[in-house]
Amino acid sequence: MMTNDSPNSWDARAAAHSFYGFTDLPTVAERGTIVVTHGEGPYIVDTEGRRYLDANSGLWNMVAGFDHPGMIAAAQAQYARFPGYHAFFGRMSDQTVMLSEKLAEVSPFDNAKVFYTNSGSEANDSMVKMLWFLWASEGQPQRRKILTRVNAYHGVTAVSASMTGKPYNAVFGLPLDGFVHLSCPHYWRFGQEGESEAQFTQRMADELEATIAREGADTIAGFFAEPVMGAGGVIPPSEGYFQAIAPILRRHGIPLISDEVITGFGRTGNTWGCETYDFVPDAIISSKNLTAGFFPMGAVILGEALADRMQRAAEKIEEFPHGFTASGHPVGCAIALKAIDVVMNEGLADNVRRLTPRFEAGMARLAQHPHIGEWRGKGFMGALEAVADKATKTPFAGHLSVSERIANACTDQGLICRPLGQSIVLCPPFILTEAQMDEMFTKLETALDKVFAEVA
Repeated sequence: MMTNDSPNSWDARAAAHSFYGFTDLPTVAERGTIVVTHGEGPYIVDTEGRRYLDANSGLWNMVAGFDHPGMIAAAQAQYARFPGYHAFFGRMSDQTVMLSEKLAEVSPFDNAKVFYTNSGSEANDSMVKMLWFLWASEGQPQRRKILTRVNAYHGVTAVSASMTGKPYNAVFGLPLDGFVHLSCPHYWRFGQEGESEAQFTQRMADELEATIAREGADTIAGFFAEPVMGAGGVIPPSEGYFQAIAPILRRHGIPLISDEVITGFGRTGNTWGCETYDFVPDAIISSKNLTAGFFPMGAVILGEALADRMQRAAEKIEEFPHGFTASGHPVGCAIALKAIDVVMNEGLADNVRRLTPRFEAGMARLAQHPHIGEWRGKGFMGALEAVADKATKTPFAGHLSVSERIANACTDQGLICRPLGQSIVLCPPFILTEAQMDEMFTKLETALDKVFAEVA
């Protein structure tokens, strides 16, 4: 139990004036709020001096740890030089120009243009507006429908939440009209009896073709997909999935947008998740690792064809009437330039590739537990799916809150991991050492044993 009952405690002060988002309120009521003061490498430290290995990298994003000196220095230097500006009216900072050049360079596109936002949610929202804008400009204003998948997560604005295929958005009266969710390409959970993985992938492709026929290709603005579904529970696509759907989208003239908010910049072992799964999208959505979590920033990276279409559409009315006050913020761009250098040139991406086999071995070992139905993942992101019955893949009853209990048991031992549905998710910082990875798995195994002994 973490709760401090003093009315002046940090926990009490947090509860008095904080409104929590994406937080299990029964857990907060029982255990209190962990108030964090600072970080040390991959660890965070709370107001009581307790130290936690953060196997969630903050929120998938603190890949260089919480006190990287080079990242801090880059922020300090830019704040001293030019602390803030916008990217409107034909003016932007030199850092913004240099970051756009760098993103174009490291993108999978021969030529690219970049539009900045403050988050991945805003970037996805902006991409939808771009698609609506260019289709209308090209004389097809009816092309407004957006295709995504069940269990996808694309953000929390009204538009990006409509793209997010999670049932909790129903409390907001979402999705908005015109957002169509196809099946989740999770073979272990949704494969039919006797269906091979190749047959499952073909079924996903057939569903896409049928959906386009039903809705009308000339009503569809674009298809958004995470290379690996992140907040859906770390769900890699079935084998050959993108190779099956990309030609269908191309044949119907439907842009494929790769949402790389989580997978971008090294999480799957490559710079981009689309590289890992061998497909080239029409645009990329980036955030999180873009600044290694040191600044709120998102980016829409347009491939050459979409960039040219957007340019022509904007020239027709002399502008693209969309943007944010802090878009292309000079401090954020300086931090992003440093973060890209740190990940790609200071050994962080190499460390992910080096330790991925150890990560996979640890996940596979824990998956031998009789109440773990599946482990899944790619690179430095993985999930363990809890089940009441392994043979039938039957989940635990919802009221048991098994994954939340496992996460709380981990917290008690000084390990932060994330419950998602019936899964426990790990997405450690890229700086993790072998010893720290072993610590992560040892503490998680202890938590699994404890909780399953209580509920099984």
